[in-house]
Amino acid sequence: MRTVNEPVLIETCPLAGSLKDFQPIAIYLVNRTDLEPVWDHMVRTYHYLGFNRMIGPRLKYLACFGDVPIAALSYNRAALRVGTRDSYLGWDEEQRLKLLPHVINNNRFLILPWVHIRYLASHLLARTLKLLAKDWPALFGAQPYLVETFVDTDKYRGTCYRAANWRYLGETRGFSKEGKTFVYHGRKKAVYAYLLNKRFLSLIAECPSRYRAPKVRERVVCVQLAKPDWNQALLNDVGLTADQVPELGRLLNDFLDSFRKCYVRSDQREDGEVFVKGLLSNLDRKSIEPIALRYEKSPRVIQDFMHDARFDHSGMVQIYKNELSKRVNEPDGMLSCDSTEFVKKGKHSVGVSRQHCGRLGKTENCQSGVFIGYASERGYGLVSYELFMPDKWFTDEYQPLREKCGVPGHVAFKTKPEIAAGMLGDAIRSGLFQAKWIGCDSLFGASKTFLDSLPKECYYFADIHSPTLVWRERPDVDLPKGRGKRPTTRFKASCPPVPVSTIATDDNIPWERVILAEGSQGPIIADVKALRVIECRDNLPGAEVWLYIRRFMDGKLKFSLSNAPADIERAELHRAATLRWPIEQCFEECKSFLGLGHCEARSWNAWRLYILFILIAHLFILEVRQRFKKNGRAGVDAATGTETDHCWIVR
Repeated sequence: MRTVNEPVLIETCPLAGSLKDFQPIAIYLVNRTDLEPVWDHMVRTYHYLGFNRMIGPRLKYLACFGDVPIAALSYNRAALRVGTRDSYLGWDEEQRLKLLPHVINNNRFLILPWVHIRYLASHLLARTLKLLAKDWPALFGAQPYLVETFVDTDKYRGTCYRAANWRYLGETRGFSKEGKTFVYHGRKKAVYAYLLNKRFLSLIAECPSRYRAPKVRERVVCVQLAKPDWNQALLNDVGLTADQVPELGRLLNDFLDSFRKCYVRSDQREDGEVFVKGLLSNLDRKSIEPIALRYEKSPRVIQDFMHDARFDHSGMVQIYKNELSKRVNEPDGMLSCDSTEFVKKGKHSVGVSRQHCGRLGKTENCQSGVFIGYASERGYGLVSYELFMPDKWFTDEYQPLREKCGVPGHVAFKTKPEIAAGMLGDAIRSGLFQAKWIGCDSLFGASKTFLDSLPKECYYFADIHSPTLVWRERPDVDLPKGRGKRPTTRFKASCPPVPVSTIATDDNIPWERVILAEGSQGPIIADVKALRVIECRDNLPGAEVWLYIRRFMDGKLKFSLSNAPADIERAELHRAATLRWPIEQCFEECKSFLGLGHCEARSWNAWRLYILFILIAHLFILEVRQRFKKNGRAGVDAATGTETDHCWIVR
């Protein structure tokens, strides 16, 4: 190493490659050492701001590979006033003056121009922050809680700070202090901050203030909501014109206003709202990292927010349900249950297992969620959701993984029909979603226990498998006859039941051609057989129910059972058949427009929050559709040009 008495000569041999190829890298605190002139010369010569004498507390770090200096960083006291930082911290004047010594500024960061080592910048930031946490209090007696920096966006993008998980707070106003006044120079800089002590925001709230002005609720606007990067396919589907698109940012801000009271801090609110905006954007993949990078946020910050954010999650779910109810609730609506899967490659995401994947039609490694939807003539949406946890996740072998994924201790194994039955009961008891009907697909319709558990005030319309057995007429039931001791417990029907597929091919039962709904490609036409049958329970006759068979124009058959009364009008049965479709439409829209299939959440909390934001974004789509319907621009089928009574279009 060079000493203070030797001339400052810097080795200029190019260094290029990966970080692992240049190890170890030593970092020295050079304040008042023989290496300080080397640091001063490097920064004065090669940093675009140069170097003059620093006033007040400061730390200078020199990074070297072997004996060769490669980078220089310094930290000094924070700026007195920074609008975006002060807004982020939310402190008043007295709190700022008292706690400002705990805020440190990264005022110089130089990597020599001939050094091109991949990931070196974020590596040095991370290591010097650890050194700073020990060196600053040892030298200056104050524990650092927050580190800030300013990036000239005309020269740099701040990529290394984002990669090191610094938070982007906004821009400066373009003023600098000269003497006792502030002069406008116009060169705005991006402000980044790193929270060294996660309790700092709580400490600010606990810090006493002599005068605390009355708290006035201000209208909070997230500037990212107005970014014009909406999903064009979504805009086309909703039917917006070019003149209406600029209004969407304001509409989204107004729409999200009702959820803001659930957040504890402003940074949580911004993270949540930006994530919803990312789901509505034109990104090809809508997982955490692409959304964070699109809106200049650290992926790690958004990951931490999704995984461990402390805010009123249950309150946000309740607000969502209240808002959905306002837009769709009607006395003769339908609650539906269904499941959808998320294909996974790894084995460490919560609830992942090799199980049936409906989207692929085969067994695959995936997560599976159970959802409750609601549909009426006014619209449709998803009401509630729960992650299905396979039974092997509750074995001792999976206990470490359950803990790692944050699965609550009270969660126990339930089948999908059991999960759906619980959520349906909660939806009915809430009074928010009046339902005349409950619909389900064959996974749930095949479970007699599930059908028996449904609220008695609703009729069910349940899809079934083609081999399901029924009787055309109620058979006699008697004990079997034969030689020997007469059985006393086993009863037997006088004739065997038949599969519902047999009834579909019985030419003695005519088909009725019905227009079930208006779809985006024209009328949805099906041939229908609706007749009363006797269901088969353990090879014995059960209740009399409706068998509803649909044959579509492509020849596909669909079978359903319903406990609706015998005198119900056929038109009402046809309507019930169409009300089962909107939950499939919800899945289609959430996957096509909002990235439902892009969920990469590994933890219990992150999965629940990801799905909740998907539902909130989908509710915004409904809000936009209904707003345009009132203006006479929705409720018209694009393919046929005919008006419909539904605000949803069957596809």
